[in-house]
Amino acid sequence: MSEKIYFNTSNKFSVKKSLVNITTRLHHTVAPKHAEKTARKLLLTPVRAKPKNTEPEGLVRGEVVSKEGTLQTYQLGSGPVWILTHGWSGSASQFFPLMEHIASRGFTALAYDHPAHGQSEGMYGHIPAFVHGLEAILDSVDEVAGLVGHSMGTASSIECHHQKLADKPFLLIAPVLDYLENLFGSVARSGYSMRLFNAVVSEIEEQYRYPIQSVDPYNKLKLRTAATIIVHDEGDKFTKFSVSQRAADEMSNVSLVATQGQGHGRVMKCKEVMQSFDELSGN
Repeated sequence: MSEKIYFNTSNKFSVKKSLVNITTRLHHTVAPKHAEKTARKLLLTPVRAKPKNTEPEGLVRGEVVSKEGTLQTYQLGSGPVWILTHGWSGSASQFFPLMEHIASRGFTALAYDHPAHGQSEGMYGHIPAFVHGLEAILDSVDEVAGLVGHSMGTASSIECHHQKLADKPFLLIAPVLDYLENLFGSVARSGYSMRLFNAVVSEIEEQYRYPIQSVDPYNKLKLRTAATIIVHDEGDKFTKFSVSQRAADEMSNVSLVATQGQGHGRVMKCKEVMQSFDELSGN
């Protein structure tokens, strides 16, 4: 259900949207605790997507224990390690074609399912959980050559302060650089009670001691010194191409590769992504 909220891009008036607004506001007024419990389940539970691509030959499955539960990992190839981190309601399987390409270039591709995604443990998904998951994956390896992120996985990667990422190149696919605007805008467009949504956000902030207003991928990307390539489709309906364009214009370490007709998901395995990896990795 949360997928319909976060991936809703329509600004048009609808009766359904009005009913959602009235119902959730009334629920929060009449039974606030129950409404907040329901909202947590609705807003923080991603869809556990089925595998998107055929599993590559030689893929090695593993597990890494994190603060959010045991995470399922997928490793292919040998050599320096590139970490691959997917987005909301996604899974590591979306990266299988890119992992094959990375392995063919003499590297190890290490992808994983985020907490509450794919085959990993966990009940809820959100930025703090994504960051904790990534930190656990980074702790499980000796060295990292670089990172590939998609959608919300890009935001959590930029938010992550792990030392192993400090000077490493990033390949960001369809990034969510305007995270707060994107998140609050999506919920508002759904008609969901913003007061109820803010109550859920406040609970996560308190539990993780992670103020949501501190989540600022765009300006934190400015502080990175390593090379970053963004691959973004001009017609992406879920994350703004214009924000990626602005980042490339304003940041000397960031370059943009524009695609057409690839959307938000298919872009993950397009030729531009493969070529951008080759450029970042020195192949």
